Amino acid sequence: MKQDKLTSFINRMNRIGIDIELFSNIPWIYINSINGKRVTETFQANHGFTIAFLPIKNDKEIEFTDITETFKLIRKYITKDKSN
Repeated sequence: MKQDKLTSFINRMNRIGIDIELFSNIPWIYINSINGKRVTETFQANHGFTIAFLPIKNDKEIEFTDITETFKLIRKYITKDKSN
């Protein structure tokens, strides 16, 4: 199973000072927190904000849900972080 896209995304966010913590309930991968702030929104699931789906087959790659919505969420939590 390839996780290069997801690892690359997390590493890039870390380089610009954004710490993203994930958790999964196969096949969903959720954002648990952004810079220590717990994410409470849901997106494409009932239990959390889905950032990606794990592939069913080993030769496939992880698929991001909607990167635009993901960055909207990140901006929201970064703005919350700065206001506190």
